[in-house]
Amino acid sequence: MKKYNFKYFLPIAVSSLVLLNACSKNYLDVPQVASLSPQLVANKIAVAQVLVGAYSLLDGEGSQAGTNNGPWATSSSNWVYGSVAGGDAHKGSDPGDQNLITPIETWNTSPSNSYINQLWQQRYDGAQRANDVLRLMRQAKDMTPADTLQAAAEARFLRAHYHFELARAFGKVPWVSEDQTYSAGNFNTPNIDVLPNIAADLAFAYANLPETQSQYGRVNKWAAGAYLAKVYMYQKRFSDALPLFTTIIANGKTARGDKYALNAKFADNFNPALKNSVESVFAVQMFVNDGTGGANANQGDALNFPYGGGAQTSCCGFFQPSFSLANSFKVNASGLPFLDGSYNTTDLQNDQGKSSTTPYLPDAVTPVDPRIDWTMGRRGIPFLDWGVMPGQDWIRNQAAAGPYVTMKHLFYKSQIGVYTDASAWSNGFTANNYNLMRFADVLLLAAEAEAEVGSLATATTYVNMIRTRASNPLGFVKLSPANYQIGTYPTFADQATARTAIRFERKLELATEGHRFFDITRWGIGGTELTAYAARELASGYLTMVGVSYKTGKSEYLPIPQAQIDLSQVGGKAVLTQNPGY
Repeated sequence: MKKYNFKYFLPIAVSSLVLLNACSKNYLDVPQVASLSPQLVANKIAVAQVLVGAYSLLDGEGSQAGTNNGPWATSSSNWVYGSVAGGDAHKGSDPGDQNLITPIETWNTSPSNSYINQLWQQRYDGAQRANDVLRLMRQAKDMTPADTLQAAAEARFLRAHYHFELARAFGKVPWVSEDQTYSAGNFNTPNIDVLPNIAADLAFAYANLPETQSQYGRVNKWAAGAYLAKVYMYQKRFSDALPLFTTIIANGKTARGDKYALNAKFADNFNPALKNSVESVFAVQMFVNDGTGGANANQGDALNFPYGGGAQTSCCGFFQPSFSLANSFKVNASGLPFLDGSYNTTDLQNDQGKSSTTPYLPDAVTPVDPRIDWTMGRRGIPFLDWGVMPGQDWIRNQAAAGPYVTMKHLFYKSQIGVYTDASAWSNGFTANNYNLMRFADVLLLAAEAEAEVGSLATATTYVNMIRTRASNPLGFVKLSPANYQIGTYPTFADQATARTAIRFERKLELATEGHRFFDITRWGIGGTELTAYAARELASGYLTMVGVSYKTGKSEYLPIPQAQIDLSQVGGKAVLTQNPGY
């Protein structure tokens, strides 16, 4: 079990109490372990300790379940399942390294893929820990009604989060409540639509959490409300989501009491020195140099750094932005994206196939959205404070994976040893938080809700708030030769135009942040969007896409892990059912 620096999170260390039922090998197969009776340890301190254990799995690490593939299989950023599968990026690195990602990337994974089994187990471990809180607090005699209410609200928020992660990845999944325990023999639960249960937990959390918290890593009322509204969007309950978004935008504040707002500069969202800002609605807290050997760092993204001579990192060249994502940042004479799809007919100039010693001049003519160079490293463009990105020298296998490197999760050269862990095997163990939700996400979801059931003018305003921030010249990459242009939209003429523009804006603003595949699925556009993506990548020379096809009705969700189906036997019959097409 991972350790935590609770100076910044909760002022109580995780103890062996979380072993009461929290560190099970997987949610369907929970062996009995030696433990103290809950009746003997049930008190306010114990409940707080178990709650810490539930929070601690937010980063995708620390679970005793399914660690064989490493923390990247369960990273909180969902870079494999949300971004690589969604066309933001290629797997990257060498084709054979972490090759279990490739079938996920190409929407054709097997139910036996251990990556997805590990994801399933880790997220259900998180849900179990939340349920442990709810069970234990019922027996604590020294908790006031207010104490119990807050613990229940935080635990139910966390339970909702872990189930939401599962529902987005697998579709219908089992709902595991606090009344289900292995010893009661009722843990084999069918897979159902759990979104209503998730919404109910989040509504309870929104109604009962305080507006501020004493530690900024804890969820508050406004974060729970934002999550609830997001779940409504997945349910297409737009008329329920809209007033909630309106209230949050007007009144929402961070756990520290700062009113939600956009940071002045887009890049400030990804600087570990500036984390927990006014734009951070709810974030996974990461820490380094705390005596844990990097156990509290952002290990899930540790593979995803430039690789090669001159780079400030040594591992491992994964998660390389796609040609299509780079192309998406092209803009027209008005500084607006090409919403008709023409952005992807030809590739933005790049150095694919050119060694770093081959002369190369970056494109200084084609107008591009300035967010491109805070999203990906391109040859000839300054890269944070590391110097000018040299191209192939920083890329493990350019021929196989393309010319770009990701950067939102990175650190500055000047931050080495301060926001990177000096004791870990790679300085890819960073203190860079992962924002599960930031205010830009809230604004764009609110714009969607407005476009569906509200005002097109208000929808336009929200999108333009995002674009206006991106247009701040103080936020451009300094000394870049790129031709940065970005404009704002006139009021959307109709609902169809609004939908297209808002969806594209989410692609640009939230690129490589783990949202794209889940957005595409909830919009029901995978058949067209990802088929076109695969064709463009193949035309650009990305051979992983040879023979690949997205299959509507199947590819929207991962298969239910076969290992879990096998474990769900009751009377010789599996309780869990496989997803269509697998």
